Amino acid sequence: MSGAGAAAGVQSAGLGAAAAGCCSSASGNTGSAALITGGSGVAGRMPSRVLEHIFSYLEPLDLLNCSLVCWHWNNCLADENSEVWRSLCARLLSEEALRSDILCNLGSYKGKLKSFQHALSSHDCSRNVYIKKNGFTLHRNPIAQSTDGARGKIGFSEGRHAWEIWWEGPLGTVAVIGIATKRAPMQCQGYVALLGSDDQSWGWNLVDNNLLHNGEVNGNFPQCNNAPKYQIGERIRVILDMDDKTLAFERGFEFLGVAFRGLPKTCLFPAVSAVYGNTEVTMVYLGQPLDG
Repeated sequence: MSGAGAAAGVQSAGLGAAAAGCCSSASGNTGSAALITGGSGVAGRMPSRVLEHIFSYLEPLDLLNCSLVCWHWNNCLADENSEVWRSLCARLLSEEALRSDILCNLGSYKGKLKSFQHALSSHDCSRNVYIKKNGFTLHRNPIAQSTDGARGKIGFSEGRHAWEIWWEGPLGTVAVIGIATKRAPMQCQGYVALLGSDDQSWGWNLVDNNLLHNGEVNGNFPQCNNAPKYQIGERIRVILDMDDKTLAFERGFEFLGVAFRGLPKTCLFPAVSAVYGNTEVTMVYLGQPLDG
C-alpha cells in the first residue's frame, strides 16, 4: 500500500450497514444493479425539491432503500451536501460535533453522518468509560488498577477503511490504538496494553512505540531511528485493508508503513484502550482511503 494520505470517500452502502448495526462487508454499491431504470411512474416524476423534503424526515436505512427505487431517487440522494443529508446531520449529530473541528477532515454532510454511524460504541466498551455527548469522544473515569477500552460500532470483513484517532489528555503508561475482534476483552485489571494482549486484537502502544499482538511485542513502530513520540492532540490515521489483510498508520499525512500483515478473514473493529484517569480519546471514521 502506498501512502494513503488523502481524505476518504463515502459509499452509500455503508449507511445501511451502519443503521443495521452489523459488521459491514464494505462491498460497495452492490444494490445498484437493482435500480429500476424506467422511473416513469409517479416516483420518477416527483420533483427533486419535493423528494428532498420528504427524504429529510427518513432514517439512513430508509434512504438506502429509497436509493434503489429508481434512477431519479438515486440521483436525488447522490449529492452528499444536499438538504437531505444536512437535515439528517442536524437531527442525529450533536451541535458540538458539527461546530467543532472534530469532523474537519470530512467535506460532506453524508460523510459526517457516516462517521457518526461508525463512532466508538457506548454499548461495546468497558464500564469504566463513556462516550461524551458529541458522540465521538471516549472519556475514561479515574478508576485505579484498570485498563479500559472501546470498540467501534461497526466492524469490517472486506474493503479498505480509514479512521483518525487522537488523545485529548495524558497518555499515562499505556495508550494503545488498533483493531479487535468481537471476542477481544475491553477491560482488564492492572495497567497493561489491552489491545494486543491476546490473539483477538492488534495494537500500537503510542507511549513506547511497540507493536503488540498475542501478548507479545512485534517490534518497534515506525521502523526508523529515533522515532518521534506521540504528542497530545496529534491525529493518527489508521488504515485497515481487509483485501490485503494489513493494518497501517499515518501521522501528519506521512505514511508510516504497514504495522501488521496476515490479518484473519474475520470481522475486525476499530478499537482503543487507555489507563489514565479522565483522559479522552476521539475517533472519526473517514471512509475508504485514497491512494497517493
